[in-house]
Amino acid sequence: MARCLTGGRFPAFFSRCPPHKESHTQHAVVQCGTSLSTPKISETEASPAESSAVIQGSGTAPLVHALQSTASQDVSCFHFPGHNRGKAAPSSLSKLIGPGAFLHDLPELPELDDLFSPKGVILDAQERAAQLFGSSKTWFLVNGTTCGIQASVMATCSPGDYLIVPRNCHISVISALVLSGAVPKYIIPEYNSGWDIAGGITPLQVERAVKELEEDGKRVGAVLVTSPTYHGVCSNVEGIVSVCHPRGIPVIVDEAHGAHFRFHDSLPSTAIEQGADMAVQSTHKVLCSLTQSSMLHLVGDLVNVDKVSQCLQVLQSSSPSYLLLSSLDAARDLVSKNANIFDEPLALASETKEHLMIIPGISVLDLPCFASDFPAIDPLRITLTASDLQLSGYEADDILYEGHQIVSELVGTRAVTFAVNLGTRVQDVEKLVQSVKHLSEKYFFTNSSKPLRENIVCDPLDKISMHLTPREAFFTKKRRVRIEDSLGEICGELICPYPPGIPVLIPGELVTHDSLSYMMNVRHQGITISGAADAELNSILVCSL
Repeated sequence: MARCLTGGRFPAFFSRCPPHKESHTQHAVVQCGTSLSTPKISETEASPAESSAVIQGSGTAPLVHALQSTASQDVSCFHFPGHNRGKAAPSSLSKLIGPGAFLHDLPELPELDDLFSPKGVILDAQERAAQLFGSSKTWFLVNGTTCGIQASVMATCSPGDYLIVPRNCHISVISALVLSGAVPKYIIPEYNSGWDIAGGITPLQVERAVKELEEDGKRVGAVLVTSPTYHGVCSNVEGIVSVCHPRGIPVIVDEAHGAHFRFHDSLPSTAIEQGADMAVQSTHKVLCSLTQSSMLHLVGDLVNVDKVSQCLQVLQSSSPSYLLLSSLDAARDLVSKNANIFDEPLALASETKEHLMIIPGISVLDLPCFASDFPAIDPLRITLTASDLQLSGYEADDILYEGHQIVSELVGTRAVTFAVNLGTRVQDVEKLVQSVKHLSEKYFFTNSSKPLRENIVCDPLDKISMHLTPREAFFTKKRRVRIEDSLGEICGELICPYPPGIPVLIPGELVTHDSLSYMMNVRHQGITISGAADAELNSILVCSL
């Protein structure tokens, strides 16, 4: 177990030891798929490092060591990149990040292996990752989870095939539809308007979607599930797999926010543990590789391995960064050698939620906020709302940042989300709790006499009407109209508040009253918009038919 958080310098309300692994009863229901061959790592089993050592021979990071060894060579370099192992590095950046980054920024030298045809240290590193994460095949990604999602869809869906997907999917899924020519069959997730948060999808919803397509004689290429969502809401992947596999339909899971799930019994089960065929994880999020580095995991033979490799070669850079690749190897090595690495973050997150929940005017997102039987919410995600203080999520976030230097992970119209990770310190969570207390003390009485704000947040994902596929709309001629005049037009671009990267409008969809109202509200609050040619949303592109 991790050290107890006791001692003179720690506040009393963060003084308890990390909870016993079985104490998080609300997450125990997620430990499904016990008949599968990828059990969760626990203290009663051989540690990940020991398991890796049995199969691979040692618990080292082969790609990291190869990069270090190559960079230390005393050679005359006549290869790219042009900074020549740091000799011509821009001084301003070299002073900022140090010369070591440039020294190790190497190209595809023979001793460093080839990402697209690995036979040496990259193959070794990927096999170690597959062993640790419970997959039969793992690919390292240098174009983020985005390219993993795109490759997964392209490997399973031919043009005209249907992809069953939640409407709150990430923007990368839409680009995958454009690239593959697949047709989306959207499932509308449960939506909580009080929080302005969409949840997961259920096996029953997937079964209905499959049957509808089967009755129409349509071919289903794959089902794609987002689990967990950005807010940490998990879907019942095992139940969805049980619907799909008897029909020979592969299940892809966008598990960008769940790369850490395998490394503590109090965390939800991973997609692979629940029987998914493919899972794409952002190793750089809760785990600790460099930004833009991710992993794609595959199990079984329902998806062709060679087709996935071929798609990744199309999508990934032909000059992959070995800094990104080695960071994936290093992150894997770190968690493999520390069986209790998430004890302390989980303890901090649990106690932080307990203290936030008793602050007047503050609510914390939990499973009862949803009617559906979702199995879990990631315990390392803390989502709160100050709506009872008559503060929007954006207002609360601004106050916490400008007044208290609290930097959140995600902000929405109603809620603010904080991500606890391996680097979170006791003083960080103490500061968060104290800052939210100050927020409550300042606005609880100040705003109590004001008339309640009307809840103007509507479900932007409901009542969608698709007139063109994303691919058709992407290649259709467009014209620009004022946003006020766009009602009833067919949207020609992606309208996507970022983060969380969930599109409000997708190319090919009809601009409805609800989606227009949501966009106007977003524009009024000055939120960053991704995808739209006019980032101010004064106008949008519509299809000219």
